[in-house]
Amino acid sequence: MTETWNAQMENLGSFIRRQRKLANLSLRQLAERTTLSNPYLSQIERGLHQPSVRVLKLISGALNVSAETLLTQAGLLDAVASGDSAAEDGAAGWSVESAIIADTRLADEQKAALLAVYHSMLRG
Repeated sequence: MTETWNAQMENLGSFIRRQRKLANLSLRQLAERTTLSNPYLSQIERGLHQPSVRVLKLISGALNVSAETLLTQAGLLDAVASGDSAAEDGAAGWSVESAIIADTRLADEQKAALLAVYHSMLRG
């Protein structure tokens, strides 16, 4: 169980780092946007600390990523819950986001632009 949890925290941290870099933000800039400290964010990105739901919400807002996506990455929310349309929407959002991020034909700037447009449409 501990190894699985550590792996989830490492995956979450890696995902947050990728999203931060796609948004062209330094760790310091992310810290300013979230009111969290640089060292704390660094620990999260390295998978050394388990962030609270409140912290995940701050990070999701600063990175323009849904809180559900971060909760799923943290292993706190199932990607698809049976019969739950909100969870299914989150899973659909995750597959779109992951497809954009995984596409090697796109430059980081293009990925960031596509993600920004996608997220703006979800809010609209």
